[in-house]
Amino acid sequence: MFARGFAAFTGRALGPYQAAVVRIGFGLVWLAYLLREWPNRRLLYGDHSPWSLDLAEQLLADNGALTVLPWFGGRLWFELVYHLAVLAALAVLLGWRTRAATVLFLVTVLSVQNRNVFLGDGGDNVVHLMAVYLVFTRCAAVWSLDARRPGPGRSGVALWAGLGAVLLLCGLGDFSGGSLAWTATAFPYVGWGPVFWGLWAVAGVWWALGRWRPDGEVRAVLDALANMVHNCAMLVIAAEVVLIYATAGWYKVQGSRWQDGTALYYPLHLDYFTPWPGLSALVGSALLPVFLISYGTVIVQVAFPFTLISRRVKNVLLAVMMAEHLGIAVLLGLPVFSLAMIAADAVFLPTAALCRLGARVGRVRSRRTPLP
Repeated sequence: MFARGFAAFTGRALGPYQAAVVRIGFGLVWLAYLLREWPNRRLLYGDHSPWSLDLAEQLLADNGALTVLPWFGGRLWFELVYHLAVLAALAVLLGWRTRAATVLFLVTVLSVQNRNVFLGDGGDNVVHLMAVYLVFTRCAAVWSLDARRPGPGRSGVALWAGLGAVLLLCGLGDFSGGSLAWTATAFPYVGWGPVFWGLWAVAGVWWALGRWRPDGEVRAVLDALANMVHNCAMLVIAAEVVLIYATAGWYKVQGSRWQDGTALYYPLHLDYFTPWPGLSALVGSALLPVFLISYGTVIVQVAFPFTLISRRVKNVLLAVMMAEHLGIAVLLGLPVFSLAMIAADAVFLPTAALCRLGARVGRVRSRRTPLP
């Protein structure tokens, strides 16, 4: 049993459809957020922000967070980074040049969010973490433009060389400060410099072996390592989702409003959480449903980690939690948080259901495609 498990762990990338849904989900979440806040981008993260660049740099000097926005300052640099974030999110959504796109996605997510850490909600934290994990997954094996490409071509060489030149320029330039340092003062004492250079070097070696030695032993070893890294990253994503629900549920158990079943009543009567006042008032006036939903939320979140041993029960609770997040998005006006959690929950979706969904979408697309 151990030998079979180890062979599966090293021999193939587990959960390719789940990884694709997580990639599509978080690419869509970040793209939707950037487009929604596009009219207010300068006020939130740019040169018009009340949280000035000087204040942001003082905070960054203490926490060492990565963001490229303070490198030059000014509106032109901010607009370049913000719209690069839009393009990176779109590339991740479509699965185009995913190895490079996920790294750019990571850099832009951290850059925008760390510019003003006092904005956003729990959904931004989930996007922040998943942007790191996606870099280490093989999330473009299915349902991506990369999966439609027959093999390694030469078009990616120019992108690889260009990114290497940009990385070299940023590392040697004084404008980057300590953002791309090779060491860090806190654990694990490794800066962002070796991380980005390591990813860049691995991408180059991977392309070269796929081009000239696709059946060689070195390529086989790298493929096994890539499978193990992918499987570990998917395990971390699953553990992260379980941790989110477990901590949220047990914290709710300790709250007096959750204990008496009135926790949902109060946000439904706050102007900040009522995008549809009439609908919120209608739901808030039904005391018994509010009571049941409040208790049901606690029970589902506390019970979810224990249901992973039963596939059927897990799938039922997964559908309930996704429906709950849709309700939060509509009733409480938290679409980014809700969509981020739904995208994270996708790591537990059954493979058979995803394959049926993909086949159905393929049939619909083939019907609408005109014959040549």
